[in-house]
Amino acid sequence: MIPFSDFYRGRKVFLTGDTGFKGAWLALWLHALGAEVTGYSLVPPTEPNLFEAADVADRIRHIAGDILDAEALDRAMDESRPEVVFHLAARSAIPESREYPMETLRTNVIGSANVLESVRRTDSVRVVVCASSDKCYDNVEQPWGYRENDPLGGSDPYSASKGAMELVCSSWSRSFFLPEGRVGSATVRTGNIIGGGDFNPHRLVPDYIRAVRDGRILDIRRPNVVRSWQHVLEPLSGYLWLAVQLAGDPARFSGAWNFAPANNSCSVETLVETIHCLSGMGGWKAVSGDPCEPHEADMLKLCSDKAATQLQWKAVLDLERAVDMTMRGYGPFLGREYDAGEVCLGQIEEYTAFAARKGMPWAL
Repeated sequence: MIPFSDFYRGRKVFLTGDTGFKGAWLALWLHALGAEVTGYSLVPPTEPNLFEAADVADRIRHIAGDILDAEALDRAMDESRPEVVFHLAARSAIPESREYPMETLRTNVIGSANVLESVRRTDSVRVVVCASSDKCYDNVEQPWGYRENDPLGGSDPYSASKGAMELVCSSWSRSFFLPEGRVGSATVRTGNIIGGGDFNPHRLVPDYIRAVRDGRILDIRRPNVVRSWQHVLEPLSGYLWLAVQLAGDPARFSGAWNFAPANNSCSVETLVETIHCLSGMGGWKAVSGDPCEPHEADMLKLCSDKAATQLQWKAVLDLERAVDMTMRGYGPFLGREYDAGEVCLGQIEEYTAFAARKGMPWAL
């Protein structure tokens, strides 16, 4: 197998947010593909964290920096001379955005504009892929998935910041990148991500892992909330494959893209029951929620028909396999004698081989 048509071997890639959960996984995958990766990010946001546990800094060139520091960002990108930029740095939690709304807006909107401006000023760049979120849509809790041309919105500062980021990225694309014909640019929107090494304090699976480590039963306040759950490698395969296509035909592939599973939407109750049954660890119980808590949508799904039709991409893991990989990925953090980096790299190989058996063109 030669994943992604061997596009990344020897290619220079600039990655913001490499110290985050999804960024660390992407840095490891790019390293495994033979890319010359420069990561640019603040210190890891949690303790423990995958970036340090998997020794990501020993595998790539890491620069400590803030995307709000435009001059430092320009220097880092100019020095690394990348052809491909993945922008993953963000403030990514809804509860945190309510506590720090201005910081969320500055990072996710102005910080993203800084990245795009650095791309404009760095003549080596040919592709930029910016990570957005399913929260960018104006969620009216429809039972079917949102498509890329549905209205943007946001009932909380985080969601609003991602909708605004989408507009910024689109305007830079139409004003600068497409007319100049040098850079293909895209935003990528995903559902709820799971995978080994995530310790975000506001996510369900990390909450479950913390409960296991503490020897307690997890309290679930809203077991009937429905989301699309996917292993972190699923959308990352879409990001990587989209970048390959953008490099070949920027006019055709620039724009917004959803990367979400077609059949993994389920309730919180179904997810935690699946975790418990497959791992044999922990447990949960439903508890009454605080009536004063801010509203959270009961239903949010994405439609990835555009990616399926134009990129021949689709998610290949069912819920049980995604959960199994996730729990095995947490092994090094649950007292098992595994090297976190080797576990991740092994799962990347495992996932690539499975995707190849499923006929995914990026994996062949």
